[in-house]
Amino acid sequence: MSNQPSRPNYFLSMFAMKCPRCRRGPMFNNSNPWKLKKVFDMPESCPVCGQRYEIEVGFWYGTAYVSYALTVALSVATFVAWIVLIGMSAHDNRFFWWLGINSVLLVVLQPWLMRLSRVIYLRFFVKYNPNYMTEAPDNER
Repeated sequence: MSNQPSRPNYFLSMFAMKCPRCRRGPMFNNSNPWKLKKVFDMPESCPVCGQRYEIEVGFWYGTAYVSYALTVALSVATFVAWIVLIGMSAHDNRFFWWLGINSVLLVVLQPWLMRLSRVIYLRFFVKYNPNYMTEAPDNER
């Protein structure tokens, strides 16, 4: 039997906002994204594997595209759910009800979506390494 820990699930570690390299270390200092003054408080590197989070200066600007894609996907999903559950005819104002409810939902979820976009964006550049305990991160080589 190997001494290596089991491989954490890709999606569960992503939604738990864990480091992409080891999938164990937290990416944010506090777990509550709705503490708005500290929504982006991150350690410089993963406390478990040492992976640096900000790969270069201005690295996080790319998360705007990921956040936009998440927002569009969530809006489409809520619209489809609204159509399936409520239905819509040509001469009613239920579309505006969806628009208002969706807007409130997006505003409430925005801190969580911004954090999730950082997690997803970093995963584009840093891959899981099952040997993270014995190998140095790419940024230290």
